[in-house]
Amino acid sequence: MDIDKLKEAVTGEIDSRREKLAALSRKLHDNPEIAFEEKQAAEWLTEYLEQNGFSVEKGISGLPTAFKGKYGGGKPVIAFLAEYDALPKLGHACGHNLIATASMAAAAASQKAVDELGGCIMVFGTPGEELYGGKAVMAERGAFTDIDMAMIAHPGGGNTVVMNTLACETLQIEFIGKAAHAAAEPETGISALEAMIQSFNAINSLRQHIRDRARINGIITDGGEAANIIPAHTAATFIVRAEYDAYLDELKKKVINCFSGASRATGAKLKYKWGEHYAAMFNNLTMARLFKQNMQSLGRGIRLGDNTMMTFSTDVGNVSQLVPTIQPLVAIAPHDIQIHTPQFAEAAASEDGLSGMLDAAKAMAMTVVDILADPETAEKIREEFRKGK
Repeated sequence: MDIDKLKEAVTGEIDSRREKLAALSRKLHDNPEIAFEEKQAAEWLTEYLEQNGFSVEKGISGLPTAFKGKYGGGKPVIAFLAEYDALPKLGHACGHNLIATASMAAAAASQKAVDELGGCIMVFGTPGEELYGGKAVMAERGAFTDIDMAMIAHPGGGNTVVMNTLACETLQIEFIGKAAHAAAEPETGISALEAMIQSFNAINSLRQHIRDRARINGIITDGGEAANIIPAHTAATFIVRAEYDAYLDELKKKVINCFSGASRATGAKLKYKWGEHYAAMFNNLTMARLFKQNMQSLGRGIRLGDNTMMTFSTDVGNVSQLVPTIQPLVAIAPHDIQIHTPQFAEAAASEDGLSGMLDAAKAMAMTVVDILADPETAEKIREEFRKGK
């Protein structure tokens, strides 16, 4: 068996599909759909998989826009993760159109490896990464139980394989007060807005006493109805992040204390609800090194990376806590163009963006070849994961 020739075959497969893959990426980019509303995207992606010989199951894990595709029936089972939700008002400013396209490309190309070497390829359509942590929901409901390892590539402003992220949870806050005329009878009211303002001030004070890599950010989504009415209701959304899950649990208690104190001080009733938990990323270095070598063989420089924490979060972390996982970051824009900006959305529709992520797809498919061709490599990946956990 000539592994180099098989790698040439899988990369050539992606080259031969470039026009169709480009059309798929553009279609996703031109028709952005926000979290859990990705009906068109899910339809286009599952159609692509079905046309390429994958058996497809739609609406998995109780999520209408989630899906999985499968090709082959042996072991190990290697999964590609696809993201395709867009950001409100900004569209694909995180490049999820490219993530989905790269995973489709890598999966279709990897069929040649499965035909030659055995094993199984799966693609998981994972909706709602940006706002609700679709993978967290899917992981909790057992979607990834039968896979052995997972890969996904993310567009960014730099090239690095090991991408550590922050654990995080979203917090929905409400204060219920009592309305009153702000001039005639303010003493009869209970200001829900004052409770919210005091909470923000308390959070600002808390920031002095949290670890460097922890983050607390929030916005007021309802601040009242009119300036001459004591607000009876206010609402806010916060995101709390930490380097590790254990410290996130500790920080969450301190954050809630800020809101509870404001509630007691003003008399406004506090209601809150935590959202899905985004786990910290647990990178598999054995897989990461394979990806790095394959990416470099394509002429694209990429560093392995280190344990320096990134200042954002992803629900890929939840998958990485279950099975060996990598999520390389691949440059599609200059360093000064940040994700979640209109400029990055433009980069996600560019030819350079597509080229970068198709190189990532090739490297992922080549990594599949490495794993399926050598049982010892697959065992090293599993052993690293077991020891790390």
